[in-house]
Amino acid sequence: MKIDMKKRFTDKIIRTLYSADKPLNSSALMKNTGAKKTTELKPALNDLSRKGLISQCKRGWKLAGKDFFKAEVMRVFKAHGFIKCLEVGEEFFVPGKKLLGSVPGDIVIARVTSRERGENLSAGAEVVLVEEHSKNTLTGMIVKEGGGLFILPGSFSGEPIEIRGYGGFKPREGDKVSFSLSERGERHSEHTANITSVYGNASSARVCVSAYIDEKNIPVEFSKEAKDSAKIISDKGISESEIVSRLDLRDEIIFTIDGADTKDIDDAISIEKTKTGYKLGVHIADVSHYVLKNSALDKDALERGTSVYIADLVVPMLPKELSNGICSLNPKTDRLAFSCLMELKGSGEITSFKFEKTVIKSRLQGVYSEINAILAGERNEKYAEVADSLPLMRELSEKLRQNRKDRGAPFIETSETKIICDESGKCIDVKKREGGVSENIIEEFMLAANNCAAKLAMEAAIPFVYRVHEAPTVEKLDGLRDTLAVIGAEYVLKGRGASDLAGIIEKARGTEKAGIINTLVLRAMMKAKYSDEPLGHFGLVMKEYAHFTSPIRRYPDLIIHRILSDYIRNNDKSAVAKRYNKFVHEAGIKSSHAELRAVNAERDCEKFFMAEYMQEHIGGEFDGIISGVTQSGFFVMLPNTVEGRVSGESLGVLAADDNISLTEQLSGKRYALGDRVRVRCENANVALGMIDFAVI
Repeated sequence: MKIDMKKRFTDKIIRTLYSADKPLNSSALMKNTGAKKTTELKPALNDLSRKGLISQCKRGWKLAGKDFFKAEVMRVFKAHGFIKCLEVGEEFFVPGKKLLGSVPGDIVIARVTSRERGENLSAGAEVVLVEEHSKNTLTGMIVKEGGGLFILPGSFSGEPIEIRGYGGFKPREGDKVSFSLSERGERHSEHTANITSVYGNASSARVCVSAYIDEKNIPVEFSKEAKDSAKIISDKGISESEIVSRLDLRDEIIFTIDGADTKDIDDAISIEKTKTGYKLGVHIADVSHYVLKNSALDKDALERGTSVYIADLVVPMLPKELSNGICSLNPKTDRLAFSCLMELKGSGEITSFKFEKTVIKSRLQGVYSEINAILAGERNEKYAEVADSLPLMRELSEKLRQNRKDRGAPFIETSETKIICDESGKCIDVKKREGGVSENIIEEFMLAANNCAAKLAMEAAIPFVYRVHEAPTVEKLDGLRDTLAVIGAEYVLKGRGASDLAGIIEKARGTEKAGIINTLVLRAMMKAKYSDEPLGHFGLVMKEYAHFTSPIRRYPDLIIHRILSDYIRNNDKSAVAKRYNKFVHEAGIKSSHAELRAVNAERDCEKFFMAEYMQEHIGGEFDGIISGVTQSGFFVMLPNTVEGRVSGESLGVLAADDNISLTEQLSGKRYALGDRVRVRCENANVALGMIDFAVI
């Protein structure tokens, strides 16, 4: 009982002193903590003072030092975690025993313990109080220990926790479940749980994805109002009154190019050769015509921020009646579009552009692989109607690509993954996603339209949501320079411009280390984000850039469609400013957060499918490249992008070299980033998305 009393007053004292802007005497502390006499506070005060968390001065008690801050718990692992300061966004490393049992999503009061950045590039901190418990869904797997069932949490701790309530469910060993914490301790192992749902066996990647979506609060269901609105819009179709005020492009040769399984088609293209160069049309689904500001559809779209693509599953930003229906630029069908019509010189330089509300009819739904085959010399009657456009598109895209190269933009090649599932949803293959000429065509044309949208907004000085990419920090570039030296890269990083990074990539192209050097350059860069400030795009070497071309699946594109539509319709900057000034800032922050959530989901859930696939290949031997190094082992990526971990324990005693290489102390054998190794698959855990390799 005394321990409970001391703990209760300990928390209240920290909370009170953190909120106060001056020292508080015993009377003030009694008033704020609810203590009836000073003797109730004394054990807690003595304990906090002994730990160095508070100190006493002439005017009373205060927090010891100024390095206290509020933070959100971001990630928790078996022996450590990371928290992010709510005020400035800086991340801090926290040892496991200093987390006070906090879990991801908790709001905590913490203090800085070290300003030196360790191998994780984060300063050190400790949690002194869990201020607010997370409302996030927690998930884990049922495990059996000593004849009883426990939950092994997926997002914190490495130890099973006791089940206090089953909620009427009858889980079995190996099931994936969601749970709430019925009681909390100061260590993760002291928590107890109540089961809130059972998803199914955790050996299924699909089951793990369902649990992950709940745990990360990714919205799946649309509001009733949004669903009703989508159905009404879909049933209504396109009326003649909606067409008459638009530029009619239905007779133009316009078509789409996407993946074979794409159902939400945002963009279509057209091209024409002129005496001085080219006319290029990028025609984007006019989603803002249907999704009005502050409508139920708009509110749901803002909350989602983006569609999420996981293997062959899609969590769409808009209901399918819009995303796959009336907004999708399906072939042989009238569709309302917002077109960027550009005039370009023969060199590929844009000389003029305009944005028009249009009506189009796509001639066909092109497929990347089929068009690549045509451009390589094959015949395909399906494309006879657009056959003359394809070589012209390749010609212009190559010039646009060369212009980008001439600006010094780095062309980073990343290893994107294609997950292939059978009819039951089980992963049966994992492949590296390959690109070709038609993918380059679409990329360059979309970049041009995005550039024009940002140019118009900047010239008109209207509120906007820009896609920004800031230059790498000096620390990141220093780290890249050191890493390149250790792995024996030929190119030496001299400056900090985009062309310097482009030089590294070009020098490595075609070499054994090209893949890892591309990855290292990408890691050295800042993450692109959305902002209401036109900060430019470092990676593209563009002063003006925004996302205009995917309003079906990205909220920033939808909002700038709405802004540009208002401006073009009325040419009234003040009205646009009044309507959107405040909102673009909020939309940029929310959209950046939603994008990060989606990127993490796609990456994390790929691991479930990779592990499911590799369960059928345990014992198999593979050649791979070392893609990451930690103090306790390294990661190996196979040619199909599957990545697994080699534990340091399996290699004997290792000495680490700044997360770049490891050396076996007995044999002297060195394992460094980019090295080729042959490995055997030892284990694949779907629930954890973990694959274990052993070096042969």
